[in-house]
Amino acid sequence: MRNTLENFHMEVNDAFVAEAERLRPELKRERVHPQAIITYAKKGEDWVVQEKKPFMPSELHPGEKICFDFGNHYVGYVSLTLNNVGSPADAPCLLSMKLGELVCEIAEEKGDYQGSISSSWIQEDTFHIDWIPSTTRFERRYAFRYLEITLHETSPKYHICIEDIQVEAVSAVDDRTLPALMTDDPLLARLDAVSVRTMHECMQDVFEDGPKRDRRLWLGDLRLQALVNYETYRENDLVKRCLYLFAGLKQNDGRVGACLFTQPHLQVDDTYLMDYALFFISVLDDYYLASDDLKTVQDLYPTAKRQIKIALAQFDEDLHVLPIEGWGCFIDWQPELDKHASLQAILIYAMRQAKHLAEVLGQETDVQWLEALLTKAIRAAMRFYDPEKHCFVSGAERQVSWASQVWMVLAKVLPDSQNREVMRQALKTPGLVGMTTPYMHHHLVQALLDCDLKKEAYDHLVSYWGGMLEMGADTFFEAFDPENPFVSPYGSRLVNSYCHAWSGTPAYFIRKYFAK
Repeated sequence: MRNTLENFHMEVNDAFVAEAERLRPELKRERVHPQAIITYAKKGEDWVVQEKKPFMPSELHPGEKICFDFGNHYVGYVSLTLNNVGSPADAPCLLSMKLGELVCEIAEEKGDYQGSISSSWIQEDTFHIDWIPSTTRFERRYAFRYLEITLHETSPKYHICIEDIQVEAVSAVDDRTLPALMTDDPLLARLDAVSVRTMHECMQDVFEDGPKRDRRLWLGDLRLQALVNYETYRENDLVKRCLYLFAGLKQNDGRVGACLFTQPHLQVDDTYLMDYALFFISVLDDYYLASDDLKTVQDLYPTAKRQIKIALAQFDEDLHVLPIEGWGCFIDWQPELDKHASLQAILIYAMRQAKHLAEVLGQETDVQWLEALLTKAIRAAMRFYDPEKHCFVSGAERQVSWASQVWMVLAKVLPDSQNREVMRQALKTPGLVGMTTPYMHHHLVQALLDCDLKKEAYDHLVSYWGGMLEMGADTFFEAFDPENPFVSPYGSRLVNSYCHAWSGTPAYFIRKYFAK
């Protein structure tokens, strides 16, 4: 199914783009060397580090390889210093590098890849080094912890010594500015550290979804990244920059695109997702609450309001959601999910925030317009509610899913006491259509907290994200199924993103709801 706009074109607001570029961060840079040289082996379904020894200059003959462990996840540019051993280097050296966020990306072979997305995302490159001794800085930006070098060819007269290897690591933020976490819970402290590292690596020129893949700005990820930022690095100008980029680089008819690119030039993608477009309102409202920046709200409120007007075409005159054609909206990567109830709820969720923005700006006509829309949309949402089962159903098959319950609770369609009953009922009901991404699990934790089910929220937080810790996560993953942790949604772990923004929200929950 495709979700690209027909006759796509980009509408540019030069003033907004100029403001976004004014806010472009100067990246912090740090030179990092490997901590160890490792070997690895298969253990069960996964690959693990087998042996580890301190880093030292290492000789390599053609046909040999060596793997370096940098000790943590880094995003940046690799430099390699080589010397010749034996005779002077009378021919170029041919070598390859494989880089991975996890060991499995080093151990598994690219030639075996049968995944559903491009293998060009795999971080494996081959280089000719013409002059030795020399230091070579590779221009491609990598995201990795592990780096393996294989030497393919020299000449019979010499082999090489790897004298030094380092990464110039880059990020928009500096950990020295991070407020200390106040907790006596060691598991929360570990979850917070990995969450913060995930954000650190994704905060680049913009809030990237993943520094390995997709290396672009997605609105759904931005919404969650911004929430974490307000509790951690507090680089609010980076959120502001991203808001102005989305408003300054719109799609046809003023639509906010699902994602945009910053390289090789600024460009909104032709992908439109209605839920993501509505979340532009959410990001703007959350930003205002964190910053009190009224000028930005004044600038961007018309863009926010326009997203509601566009979305209303997906709803009938009673504001009940119409059949969704094609992809339409994201919600989650769950292939079985009926999305109608979730989209109904997200419209309500976004309109509540739009109403708050209208109130902030004193736009009384818009406040009244949104109040009327909310009344109709909430009445329409009640068609999804089954009072006997205390749950929301979706679609002709009356599907009961986690997504439907969570989004209706977040939208506050029911009174608080009934919302709490919906979540309690869901927790004890087997067979609900499940959740696939940490993105959806984030919303479950938020819904539990909104219902004052703090223990249940804590239990899910430490169980789900703790499962990634048990797999050795330095940063949190794009996709994780505790029941099947080694399966990729793309058919191969080689292209999974193991540092992904929408998975990095434990720090938000921990610092806002659970820390002292």
